[in-house]
Amino acid sequence: MKLINDWRVIILLCLTLGLAPFLPEPHIIGKLRWLAGGANGMAPKDYFDIILHGFPFILLIRLIYLKITAINAA
Repeated sequence: MKLINDWRVIILLCLTLGLAPFLPEPHIIGKLRWLAGGANGMAPKDYFDIILHGFPFILLIRLIYLKITAINAA
């Protein structure tokens, strides 16, 4: 549990797994554009790919939420 609450690990995951491959554009950006464009021709592996590359960002949003609620509770 300590690992998923560490800022350094989550930022590293976002910059590596979340954005890889980097060229010509980050992979998650291309998949999200494809999804927003109607997802024509997307296979189940493409949805899994979105989950895989998006999970570090979900962890980051979760950690930000936990820090904000901890500040407001204090």
